Amino acid sequence: MRLEFLENGPIRVEGERFTLRVGDKEEVLEKPRVFLCRCGASGNKPFCDGTHKRIGFQAPGGTLEVEGD
Repeated sequence: MRLEFLENGPIRVEGERFTLRVGDKEEVLEKPRVFLCRCGASGNKPFCDGTHKRIGFQAPGGTLEVEGD
């Protein structure tokens, strides 16, 4: 899995299949990538909805490679 922290933006997570667990609910997402909020202001948490642009969120970019499970 690869996590890319986009400069002044969300975290892009690349994989093949994601399982989202919130409380006792579970949702499987069959997508090649998801974008997670890191500004804290998204109306669609944990996913990014672009609010970071409107509020002027600033943070450095970077990447994290995760091998195995």
